[in-house]
Amino acid sequence: MARTNSDDLLMEDDLAAAFLGGDDELVAPAATEEVAEVSDDVSEPVEDEWENADDFPGQLAVDVYETVDKLVVKARTAGISKSDLDVSISDNILTISGVLSGGEDEQTTRWHIQECYWGEFSRTIALPVQVKEDENSVKAELKDGVLTITFEKEKTEAPKKIAIQ
Repeated sequence: MARTNSDDLLMEDDLAAAFLGGDDELVAPAATEEVAEVSDDVSEPVEDEWENADDFPGQLAVDVYETVDKLVVKARTAGISKSDLDVSISDNILTISGVLSGGEDEQTTRWHIQECYWGEFSRTIALPVQVKEDENSVKAELKDGVLTITFEKEKTEAPKKIAIQ
């Protein structure tokens, strides 16, 4: 099927050819029988299939690395104040959570692009090495939009050989 410049969407045959390489026998029956209707009215909000996305907190991207005596966790937290962050550790499990606010404007009538995440976020990480969890052995710093958490590693003894009798 030929396309013209005024076409807004790929037609059904174009989609089948693009994804299936023109093999019509591989097209699902529903794809060949139904044609989606497109509304010209742009004032109606588009229903998002992720309607309940607010039920799932956003993920926080982290970098985790170690030096000779420290384990370091870094996370980009631009736009988040210290008071909106919560960092905790228990049994070598680190949890960073908080709220990123500021994305809502009460006067917004329609979004054109919404790529920034606003709202609650959380990240739980099982640390790859044993660390000291006391206050004197952990340092958390928020600087230039980067949260850096530095742990002192637990000194572990080399495995002891057990003689088999």
